[in-house]
Amino acid sequence: MQILNERKPLRLVKSTDNLEGSKMTGFTKTMVASDKYYKQVERYAQQIRRTSDVDEIISILEVVLSETKGLQLTDEVNAAQEQVQHAEQKIELLKGELEQLRELVHTDQMTGAFNRRGLDEIFIREAARADRSDVSLCVVMIDLDNFKQTNDSFGHQFGDNVLMHLVAVAKETLRPSDIISRYGGEEFVVLLPEISLEKAISVIHRLQRNLAKQSLQYSESQSVLVTFSAGVAVRDFGEHQNSAISRADQALYKAKHAGKNRVMPA
Repeated sequence: MQILNERKPLRLVKSTDNLEGSKMTGFTKTMVASDKYYKQVERYAQQIRRTSDVDEIISILEVVLSETKGLQLTDEVNAAQEQVQHAEQKIELLKGELEQLRELVHTDQMTGAFNRRGLDEIFIREAARADRSDVSLCVVMIDLDNFKQTNDSFGHQFGDNVLMHLVAVAKETLRPSDIISRYGGEEFVVLLPEISLEKAISVIHRLQRNLAKQSLQYSESQSVLVTFSAGVAVRDFGEHQNSAISRADQALYKAKHAGKNRVMPA
């Protein structure tokens, strides 16, 4: 996909060639509206050429698309309907491709969880919302128990299946507003907005129980129980991401040393 590397001007082409004199008067109002629209689109195109931020480009395209649809509904542009519809289709297509690119950039391709970059952006958004609305944000650090032993005993392919299994069960268990991201290796960070420490711990316990109910099948005669340890921290007002994750990680360390398959508060 070469969307961001192609810096060609975004331009809609209009043509008034070979118009009969009798028709020019009828098109005058249309051309005035069209000229204004073309100039506005070119301004948006200049903004797009000045940035490589996918989110910003998508935002600009949404504005362009909104104005294109608005233009399409006016009586004055009936003569340009086909051209406007074509422009709308092109913008929709580009917007869709950019959204796919953004998803690839922010997602761990194996598990379907967010990756570190995705987590960074979501944390900034959720932290700002928590501070603005004076609501809580719980940060959970999860580490699969005995994962190296699982890889050594059953192979790395099965280890990959364990990671994907955890994310799948987590998505079934957590609320739509909750976020799970792969932090590295067998470590995951979960963000739980607007929830108390006690309820956050309860949610992670429920995830452990659901995981225990769905043992992962290695062969027809052998299944593997997947467990994890977790540390939970309530983010303080204005606290930086690294600090909150560090406190959750320290609680995780305590859970590991307390016997694993446990959830400890920070």
